[in-house]
Amino acid sequence: MKNENLYNYILGIADNNLILGQRLGELCGHGPSLETDIACTNISLDLLGQVRSYYQYASKLKGEETTEDSIAFLRKEREYVNVLLVEQPNTDFAYTIVRQFLFDIYHNLFLEELQKSHDITLTAIAKKSIKEANYHKRFSSDWVRRLGDGTPESNAKIQEAIDNLWTYTDELFHQTEADKAMVKEGIGVDVTLLKSKYYEIVNEVLTEATITVPDTKWFQKGGKNGIHTEHMGYLLNDMQFMQRTYPNMEW
Repeated sequence: MKNENLYNYILGIADNNLILGQRLGELCGHGPSLETDIACTNISLDLLGQVRSYYQYASKLKGEETTEDSIAFLRKEREYVNVLLVEQPNTDFAYTIVRQFLFDIYHNLFLEELQKSHDITLTAIAKKSIKEANYHKRFSSDWVRRLGDGTPESNAKIQEAIDNLWTYTDELFHQTEADKAMVKEGIGVDVTLLKSKYYEIVNEVLTEATITVPDTKWFQKGGKNGIHTEHMGYLLNDMQFMQRTYPNMEW
């Protein structure tokens, strides 16, 4: 395929949103309050809306019989290239918020830079998505502060979630071969340059939330290369059930 690197680069962006959107969608009707439940569902819809834009572009690049639906629902586990962070389960509300927070800070920084891409389609998607990402960042950051600086129980739960999910943050800044190729062409974002700013913002919020920043040098990786945690297979089983059970179905 002529634009294979661009196609793979788009998947690297969009798969994060798809899998995180699916995780949040699992919570619909199960939030701790009606307002929070609706907010999480709306964030999920925002992410899935962004996914559609990316996959529609990717399907045009791929050609043949590829559609946004086939890209989303008919790939095998090893063909998804999302980071491990976004596939982690909804253990409890603290985990959900911390997972969202750790991704939102990155996503916001990433979209700010993607707006400068030489690819006009990616630039347009980024400019539209950044408005939603700003809200997502504010929502999750406020909840981290609220729970961290709340009761002893809420503080302990946020601390536990941070301690366990922190190990997945470094992978956000790893580069695939497609990433490197697109950076050279002025299309992609050099995520390695976002790392210091990311941890600066995250650490500032955690300090305000009276949460201890984990002191670890060991991080998980593999998702960007299609090597996922045990949670991914179960997630895909739920997400792909209808498409695989009733191929080519129409409403």
